[in-house]
Amino acid sequence: MFRQTKAVLQKLRHLSFSRPRQTWRLQSSSAKERACRYQAGQKIHGFTVREVVVVPDLFLTAVKLTHDRTGAQHLHAARDDSNNLFSVQFRTTPMDSTGVPHILEHTVLCGSKKYPCRDPFFKMLNRSLSTFMNAFTASDYTMYPFSTQNGKDFQNLLSVYLDAVFFPCLREQDFWQEGWRLENENPTDLSSPLVFKGVVFNEMKGAFSENERVYAQHLQNKLFPDHTYSVVSGGEPLDIPDLTWEQLKQFHATHYHPSNARFFTYGDLPLEQHLEQIEEEALSKFERINPNTEVPSQPRWSSPREDHVTCSPDAMAPDPARQETLCVSYLLGDITDTSEGFTLSLLSSLMISGPNSPFYKALIEPKIGTDFSSVVGYDGSTKEASFSIGLQGMSEEDTERVTRIISQTIDDIIEGGFEEERIEALLHRIEIQMKHQSTNFGLSLASYVASSWNHDGDPVELLQISDSVAKFRRALKENPRFLQDKVKHYFKENTHRLTLSMSPDEAYLEKQAKAEEEKLQKKIQALSDGDRKEIYENGLELLAVQSQTQDASCLPALKVSDIEPTIPITPVQISTAGGVPVQYCEQPTNGLVYFRAMCSLNTLPEDLRLYVPLFCSVITKLGCGALDYRQQSQQMELRTGGMSVSPQVTPDSSQLDMYEQGVLLYSSCLERNLPHMFQLWSDIFNSPHFNDEERLRVLVMMSAQELANGISYSGHMYAMTHAGRHLTPAGELHETFGGIKQVKFMKRIAEMSDLNKVIRTLPKIKKHILNPDNMRCAINTTPQKMSDTSEQLESFMKDVAVNRKARKPVRANIIKRPLDPLDDSGPSRKLISEQNFKPCQMKTFFQLPFPVNFVSESIRTVPFSHEDYASLCILGRMMTAKFLHGEIREKGGAYGGGARMGGGLFTFYSYSDPNSVQTLSAFRKGVDWAKSGQFTQQDIDEAKLSVFSAVDSPVAPASKGMGRFLSGVTDEMLQSHRERLFAVSHRSLVEVAERYLGVGQRTCGVAILGPENETIKKDPSWIVK
Repeated sequence: MFRQTKAVLQKLRHLSFSRPRQTWRLQSSSAKERACRYQAGQKIHGFTVREVVVVPDLFLTAVKLTHDRTGAQHLHAARDDSNNLFSVQFRTTPMDSTGVPHILEHTVLCGSKKYPCRDPFFKMLNRSLSTFMNAFTASDYTMYPFSTQNGKDFQNLLSVYLDAVFFPCLREQDFWQEGWRLENENPTDLSSPLVFKGVVFNEMKGAFSENERVYAQHLQNKLFPDHTYSVVSGGEPLDIPDLTWEQLKQFHATHYHPSNARFFTYGDLPLEQHLEQIEEEALSKFERINPNTEVPSQPRWSSPREDHVTCSPDAMAPDPARQETLCVSYLLGDITDTSEGFTLSLLSSLMISGPNSPFYKALIEPKIGTDFSSVVGYDGSTKEASFSIGLQGMSEEDTERVTRIISQTIDDIIEGGFEEERIEALLHRIEIQMKHQSTNFGLSLASYVASSWNHDGDPVELLQISDSVAKFRRALKENPRFLQDKVKHYFKENTHRLTLSMSPDEAYLEKQAKAEEEKLQKKIQALSDGDRKEIYENGLELLAVQSQTQDASCLPALKVSDIEPTIPITPVQISTAGGVPVQYCEQPTNGLVYFRAMCSLNTLPEDLRLYVPLFCSVITKLGCGALDYRQQSQQMELRTGGMSVSPQVTPDSSQLDMYEQGVLLYSSCLERNLPHMFQLWSDIFNSPHFNDEERLRVLVMMSAQELANGISYSGHMYAMTHAGRHLTPAGELHETFGGIKQVKFMKRIAEMSDLNKVIRTLPKIKKHILNPDNMRCAINTTPQKMSDTSEQLESFMKDVAVNRKARKPVRANIIKRPLDPLDDSGPSRKLISEQNFKPCQMKTFFQLPFPVNFVSESIRTVPFSHEDYASLCILGRMMTAKFLHGEIREKGGAYGGGARMGGGLFTFYSYSDPNSVQTLSAFRKGVDWAKSGQFTQQDIDEAKLSVFSAVDSPVAPASKGMGRFLSGVTDEMLQSHRERLFAVSHRSLVEVAERYLGVGQRTCGVAILGPENETIKKDPSWIVK
């Protein structure tokens, strides 16, 4: 997986910290206490302890070690969390854009000395209970992380990962499959034309179909023109075919060495065990080398530079005439200076975050563009950090004006500084992030320290966040102009800055296709007849290898008997506050209170449904009560961990044509801020401000821009939503709220010259939604805080009671489901039942300016509590691993694809796929394969492991009890689903494939997003959009 620099979860504001959970291990003392017993200088399994540091903020003890023989570095974070993580990262510094580190990342996972079978990585997904498994290529490092809650599984995965990175097979065939190859379009037909194929080749073509990605890549390459950051580490599609197999092996030999490696382990498993295994299986077989992979500092420019690039036009852009992007990027200091990095990332938030920030006021509010540029703010993912500020969705004639505003705003900041309250709000946010517990905390930590540690920064220093905060407060106290001086130094007086503009070129895709064609012809012209024959034979050989049944017996595996037979019960209490049902769930939330409210849409007139997502995104951003939108934003930052409203569509667990529709209110706060948080909600209920057209226009444009940018990023999700839209009533609503239909609707709203119609519509929606009469709430907090929270909730309900009104549902057929299954007379959820719903088949093709396709086919099957649901879940996993992965990715060259069960639909999908109609026939073949029963008990057991690793993935205290609150699925229902999963057999899998997926039985929808397609255009059964 190629990781765009700017997307790395590098910034403090993206890091969510979690708190210890009850672990299932019996232990006399906690993991972090045990780790305190290590002493600097102590020798353990070939490693020497360098330092041991207690980090109370994050409830962990950090142990830093070095490997004596090779110099490999190791960081262990001991913490009472059973979701243990391992990661190894190598500094990978390519000097060309052939994508060598990225192709190597794919290829090392294709088999190794101890595990020579093809693709052990994908096979382990089905032989383990991992909670995470992946690999990333960043600009200057490659990282291999996994996490699991099972100790045996940890050892199995560690063995596979160590062997993969240090002793990979790197077969030429794997290089052809994963990197690039010349091959006949149809490998079995010698007369079919030669084309480029390969997984990374197609992945990067897909990646560069996103204009935001194109811009970010150019910006980095041009701001750092003198070393590794001037090339595309993931691979520029036209340069990938210049890479040779020899160069790949050479890059591995020089970069994948323990002397160039950093190991990270996290969780409650003992450190000695990890070190012993790492030493024995890998490090003991190496001597120290000097890897010579350091990245030198970028020589500074004496004067600023300007540059321009082009991209493809965006069919979904809110305003087709305004598609220019412009941004100014500044080179800052070295990221290994932790406190300077902390200060600059805080400074960045003060400058750009939220409606109170100077750049928001100066650039966003005048509506010169639709949103900040795709790259914005502090970026600490390169050796020297950078800060970028600019706009997207602007017109070309405004470029001068924007650069003028940027330098003027910097002058204004130097003169006026920042309000103290804004600084406090940011520090409050950091406090909340340290207390909030996420389920993948180990992974967040690994990503957070990766860049600085990669350049020999101190990872432990990064973890000591309170120290950075304290240091920052001291600096501010000693020099009130501390932040202004930084702005002056890094922005005003900085000559190493780049102004980069990007504009759409109608012929962009055509030029790219032409360049690829020229590259292809150049390669073809150099071939002799003998070469062509060899290519054909290689293609057949690769196809034969891809088609063979794999022997994976060399790989370690857990057994189905290793899975816990029962689930832990989450106790909840159902009560009422001010006449509104409430679910209380006591959890170790570490001093935070989590509030949710589900508000029904049953009384909302149907012509207003399309407006619901817009209503949700603006209702907390327009101002309320005595607060204008700026003050409201400030109070939310100071008093809460965020407040959001989002549309919810929940299919019923027992009837396909029943669903619940609503919007979900969500917020969290520190215990001390409870009254403030509820006061903010009261003001939103009682007196939201809807009449500021200027403010609304800004929010509409940002929202439309964000939706337009998202299509290329998650094309397969849009295809899947669209494929299911005519199959169930809930599917239709999903498309309305989150499908292409919504993207087009928001584009129309953004194009309106007058928003008065919208301004008149929002209060109508508000009176239906923010109505205590059709609302239920949920609270997750500590037992100590529960009674106080319920009192506060009670008084909030009194405050908003004026909005209570019994309104008539729009549909007559409302079915009530008790919130407590044991109490029929108590409060209930009100679902809509569409008994007369008629599913219909439809095939839709969306022609979009992408070089690759996103394909989906959806089939109407059964709801969650149906006896066949479990078999369909296992079938989806098994079909993906044992059939579709080989057809769609290995043979077809797509970046990925598979099948999954959910919401009453069995859905096939592929993404970054060079094929379209061929992929649909691969889906069909998958069904035939399942019906033929050509799979073994081992295949079924592996699919069960894979499904259970998702079913049993850790749940954060904030989210416990949410399945029950949102969809009425109780622990008892989950337990019987679990028992049905265990019981799935060969026979039941063949039966469900025949019963639901066979051609005569099925009702299905198909959707494809992709480039112009002649085959589909000529076929009258398709609707082309």
